[in-house]
Amino acid sequence: MKHHPEREQIRLENVLLALGNPIRLDVVKSLAEQGEQACGTLRRDVAKSTMTHHWRVLRDSGIIWQRPQGRENLISLRREDLDALFPGLLETLLKII
Repeated sequence: MKHHPEREQIRLENVLLALGNPIRLDVVKSLAEQGEQACGTLRRDVAKSTMTHHWRVLRDSGIIWQRPQGRENLISLRREDLDALFPGLLETLLKII
């Protein structure tokens, strides 16, 4: 079972650290624009093992939800949680990238 922190456990420093990587920032932008996606469809140009690491960082920091569907994991942005905890953060980041 994958660990998803509760809303109260999401820390700003972990979110900012996770978003400090251009690949993860690109994933967040794609999720914000297109909604939930299969992990295999995001960033096909990056090795699967590398993306597994990025998924873990994004999930553990509270930025994404991962849920299994068949042989894939579906990835979605935890926008409601992030907006409630850090109002305006996502919108600001998405405007500048």
